[in-house]
Formats: sequence, C-alpha cells, structure tokens
Amino acid sequence: MACLDLEGRSCLVVGAGRTGVEKARGLVECGAAVTVVAPQAEPELAELGVEWVRRTYRRSDLDGRFLVVAATSNPSLNRRVHADAEARSLFCNVVDVPELCSVILPAVHRAGPIALAVSTGGASPALAQELRDRLGAQIGRQHVELAERLRELRPWVKAHYRTYEERRDFFRKLVEEALA
Repeated sequence: MACLDLEGRSCLVVGAGRTGVEKARGLVECGAAVTVVAPQAEPELAELGVEWVRRTYRRSDLDGRFLVVAATSNPSLNRRVHADAEARSLFCNVVDVPELCSVILPAVHRAGPIALAVSTGGASPALAQELRDRLGAQIGRQHVELAERLRELRPWVKAHYRTYEERRDFFRKLVEEALA
C-alpha cells in the first residue's frame, strides 16, 4: 500500500458520467491538475474547475500524465485506456475492474492536514466508504490542531535531532502526551 502525492500532477479521467465526475472530484481534492476527456458530461463537472476536452479518447491524451482513470460505461474502451497506460508505465485505475488497476483510489476522509484513506483492495468500495465515515467521525478538532502544530515543529526537530529514530521518538512522545 502506498499513498501518492498528486498535488499539481497531471491526471486524466476518461469518461464524465456520474462515476467519472466522482473520480475527477476526488483527484481535484488531492490537488491534482485534472483533465477529463468525454464527448458529454454530467452538469456537476462544470463545478470542479477541471479541463474538459469534449471528444472521445485518443492515445495522445496520455501525453504528460502521471495517472489515468478509465471511468466509461464501455468496457472495451476502458481496457484500451488501460493498455495504453500500461504501455507508458502510467498509474491507471479502471473503475470497478481491480485486476486492471495499477493504483486503487481509496475512500478518503480529510480534516486539515489529516487524510484517512481506507481501501479494500477493490473488493468493496461500499465497505471502504462505510469504514471511512465511521473512522473519520473519530477525528476531532484536537487531532487537526495537533497535526498542524507537529507539522510546524518538523523543521526544528530535523535541525536538532540527528537520527530518524530520535525524531520518531520525540514525535511519539508529543503525540502520546497530547492525546492522553
């Protein structure tokens, strides 16, 4: 399991139905620069601030991308997008087809600098969303404020503690004391 930093990275969503719009929204929330390719789109797409290319998918749409999501209702088109992405070693998510995914987009709860990501490895997005909501409800304002304080401390700690282990132990102690 890994988390990707998509801030400012170019991501492509092929398809702009409900699912495509949902995936585009998630990428925008991660700070990605999102382009959507689809001849038609759900009205909500206009609210996302993405680039919408109003036509069918072309292999060249992958030029310069970091990640691509195939979210059309056409399985053969989704497989084609996957094959094109694989040929370029791009991260690819084919919605509802885990075996064609080199990256799975988790259900995410965001609170300030905290991001709680829940994945079932593609087995059940509904379960991931339910767990995200239950666990996310436990993240309170005190956790957000603590995360913000700890982020501010990182440069000072790095300058004053030489090893990773010393820094890790320092932060663990602060967290334990703050949440006790």
